[in-house]
Amino acid sequence: MTPPAPLRVLVVDDSAFARKVLRKVLSDAEGLEVVGTARDGLDALERVAEFKPDVITLDLVMPALDGLGLLKALAGMPDAPRVVVVSSADTESELAVAALQAGAVDLVHKPTALATERLYELGAELVEKVRVAGRAMPRYVQEAEREAFVRAARVGTGTSPKLLAVGTSTGGPQALTRLLSALPRDFPAPVVLALHIPAGYTEAVAKRLDTQCALEVVEARDGLELVPGRVVLAKAGMHLKVERRGALDLVRLDRHPLGTPHHPSVDVLFQSVAAGWGEHAVALVLTGMGEDGLVGARAVRAAGGVVLTESESSCVVYGMPRVVDEAGLSQG
Repeated sequence: MTPPAPLRVLVVDDSAFARKVLRKVLSDAEGLEVVGTARDGLDALERVAEFKPDVITLDLVMPALDGLGLLKALAGMPDAPRVVVVSSADTESELAVAALQAGAVDLVHKPTALATERLYELGAELVEKVRVAGRAMPRYVQEAEREAFVRAARVGTGTSPKLLAVGTSTGGPQALTRLLSALPRDFPAPVVLALHIPAGYTEAVAKRLDTQCALEVVEARDGLELVPGRVVLAKAGMHLKVERRGALDLVRLDRHPLGTPHHPSVDVLFQSVAAGWGEHAVALVLTGMGEDGLVGARAVRAAGGVVLTESESSCVVYGMPRVVDEAGLSQG
């Protein structure tokens, strides 16, 4: 059997040292081929036309044409390469979130904004996310996506839920934007979200979503009350749980690893939802890589709640929804 062709990668960064490091870690990885580098967005557009890469690693703050400008230019291209943002959370968190909403598949956090050997620390994560991006769905039709999310919102509303819990990973910021913008101001239940994203970015995600939908969106904090009209986004690096205490429904943050690879874990969130809300819970699994959410979805169904999954046609990566659907747990 002929081995698959390597993924063609273009490295875009205005730092010559960063370009050197990223080229090295990607070139050393099996199945990846760095076909070129670019120093800014304008240079990158020329290299895209010349080399036709499958994936771009993208710095955001660059002269001439920055990362967001490049993403906008790529959006109008057929067969545009997938983009993995390489960002510094301390200074670029809002830009990184905007890039994810604009179509970037995923992001990798630089361990330092300085040109030092510490940049090599991002190697394993970058390689993994570039490989995932190479398998991601092509850019799809936005209006068709929005209609799909409107239907999902109606299904959730039709079940008269008392809590809507959502889990997502790769492609999640785009999916959450579409979902929350489809929910009306009078949506009858609180919403809790678990998104796989590096620590340092969830506050910016919550702030941007808050400006883009009718509901209030906040980053989770321990003891926060769950009320209709409020959306609570898990804080990256911590598990989000929910509990019922007398007449109050509260958010709980858990720093303990609990043997899960993701923090926050969709499974941990869904299991707490199942325990407290039972048949009055709706769990929705959106685009993402891996199996996080499968155990939790099983718990929600066992408690009498409703489980929904995003369709393959609108997912950036049809992983998390697929395993839930193939397990016979999805009801729509």
